[in-house]
Amino acid sequence: MDDLNLPDDGRNKRPHKKSSFLLEIDAWIDSAIYNSGFRAAQTWEDITIFFRRFRPRGFRRVFFEAAGDAMTLGMLGLIALLALAIPSSREVAQDWRNQDQFAVTFLDRYGREIGQRGILHTDAVPVEDLPDHLVKAVLATEDRRFFDHFGIDAMGLVRAMTENVRANSVVQGGSTITQQLAKNLFLSNERTLERKIKEAFLALWLEANLSKEEILKLYLDRAYMGGGTFGVGAAAKFYFDKDVRDVNLAEAAMLAGLFKAPARFAPHINLPAARGRANEVLTNIVQADFMTEGQVTGARREPADVVLRNNAESPDYFLDWAFEEVKNFIIAENLPSRSVVVRTTIDSELQRASEESVQFFLRKHGQDYNVGEAAVVLIEANGAVRALVGGRDYGVSQFNRATAAERQAGSSFKTYVYAAAIDAGLTDATVIADQPITWRGWSPQNYNRSFAGRVTLATALARSINTVPVRIARDHLGGTKPIVDMAAKMGVESNIISHHTMVLGTAGMTVMDQATGYLTLASGGIAGTRHAFTQIKSVSGEIIYDRRRTTIEGTRVLDADKAEMLNRMLVNVTEWGTGRRAALDEIKVAGKTGTTQAYRDAWFVGYTGNFTAAVWYGNDDYTPTNRLTGGRLPAMTWQRIMSYAHRDADLVPLPGVEDSIRPVAEEEPAIATEEGVESLPLRRLALSEEAVRFLIALEDRLGSVAPLSSDPQQLAARSR
Repeated sequence: MDDLNLPDDGRNKRPHKKSSFLLEIDAWIDSAIYNSGFRAAQTWEDITIFFRRFRPRGFRRVFFEAAGDAMTLGMLGLIALLALAIPSSREVAQDWRNQDQFAVTFLDRYGREIGQRGILHTDAVPVEDLPDHLVKAVLATEDRRFFDHFGIDAMGLVRAMTENVRANSVVQGGSTITQQLAKNLFLSNERTLERKIKEAFLALWLEANLSKEEILKLYLDRAYMGGGTFGVGAAAKFYFDKDVRDVNLAEAAMLAGLFKAPARFAPHINLPAARGRANEVLTNIVQADFMTEGQVTGARREPADVVLRNNAESPDYFLDWAFEEVKNFIIAENLPSRSVVVRTTIDSELQRASEESVQFFLRKHGQDYNVGEAAVVLIEANGAVRALVGGRDYGVSQFNRATAAERQAGSSFKTYVYAAAIDAGLTDATVIADQPITWRGWSPQNYNRSFAGRVTLATALARSINTVPVRIARDHLGGTKPIVDMAAKMGVESNIISHHTMVLGTAGMTVMDQATGYLTLASGGIAGTRHAFTQIKSVSGEIIYDRRRTTIEGTRVLDADKAEMLNRMLVNVTEWGTGRRAALDEIKVAGKTGTTQAYRDAWFVGYTGNFTAAVWYGNDDYTPTNRLTGGRLPAMTWQRIMSYAHRDADLVPLPGVEDSIRPVAEEEPAIATEEGVESLPLRRLALSEEAVRFLIALEDRLGSVAPLSSDPQQLAARSR
């Protein structure tokens, strides 16, 4: 009985209820998962058995599988089309019609008219008021099925390809009028697949949002027609001195022939070619069944004649850029008028010299170096853009390579690297090792595949050593961000990527960016002074904006002593470095050459105390040149332009450079080329800055004086 009262030592305890409950839950979960999987497999098997009844066999199976694949590919294609359409949608997101409200007449720095941009639709001629034979001539030549297609003409494209194959050359284009309008309104003339895709989507958008008459009117108002004119109305006035409503069939055919190549067929430059092209247009009219041969015979026998015009071309690339600058300024400042007269900064003589220099070297050496395009920007020390060349021929391509093309800068970008280094405390005497270096798996090499050992920053920049700026960025700047920030502060507007290879100029920059950035050094470290115009007036003569009456100061981005140190370093480049062909006899030059990978781009950017200029050579399709470097054609073009610009000019010393003005003999300076010596004609003596300011002030004062009255009594009162 005593055993019944023994204490419980734990051996006789029952299992805890909680442990039993958890085991039951675990078993239930395992069972549920198993049963669910079993039922799902059984259900899938039942579904499979059911659908086997409908499985096609033989030819039907091939058809349905092809249809299924087609649907899959079609869905993928729709997704791809949507992705491709997104960039095009951004182009029309802005209020693109507002740009039509601007009408700008441009003057050069001396007040001479040099061109117009913009269209006032209230003054444009409606399509229904245009001569019927003009509309037929345009449609027969540019887009015969304009009223039948929806922006993209597949049949016209096939016809054009057939004719081109038959002729073994490009004799017809496949773009519709709507596609050409999309390019004129929203895109550039850059020949890339991306631009063609955007053009196609924008053409469809225009067809969906505008009537055919509106599309045709916009096209006729906006197309470039040569001679600095845009639209058939301005062209009719320029070539025939008559209203577009009054042009006859022969004149209409000549106008319609200008759409293809306005520079080549401009009648004020090449009348025989223009008449030959007009004859082709008359043939197109007959082939399109718009007129009979008998109806066009008179126009063939009596071709159009044109009024005599000065053959001097307007600076169209500059005007395109200045037009955008003026529009942005008017919108930003909320100025009251959008129909204005603008006095620009362009110097017509310097513009002509820049264009002539580009043409000279492209004609002489373009084939040898396999280079087809070039661009130039010339800026005076006060920030005024004096010349801008955006390409070889505006009539062939209106794409502005000086302001819109972002090309790799090559070694010319090293200037921004050294600017950041000196701003961080390094000096021209700082010694850096030119030795093999690897940074994030990248091992850059020098141009000559050799290493110089320990060199100063001044020597490294003059000899364009690659490893030194890479070592500066990695070891002294802590990466590329200080370089990106310095380039932006110096006026570079292009998006400079922060990838470590950008140290050697792999990022894209425009020619305008380069000229603006180097201008900061020519100004002693002051940025933000570049400008395209000095005055804006209403059409009635009221001054809306005058730069001289505003306090515009640049921003100091480099201390004066640091900018002067960079100037001395960059002078070495042209004295004994890679840019010796850019040297001038009368004044020292600071600058930097640049050559990109595979010789796709060649640069020289340099400055004196008077002017800064950037020169680029390359090809639109990015094909390599024939080993063209920045020290050859770019430096030679720069030297030719600058030799002309500095004649009869008051020479200004470079900040921080001793003896930067050199005494020269009293003889016509020569311009060095690869084959000898060439000379530009002496520059016509221009007015001094003081004289220009005086004449402009006098013009303003005279413009504010009330005109004399023809009333005899008032005249008598004035005399008393």
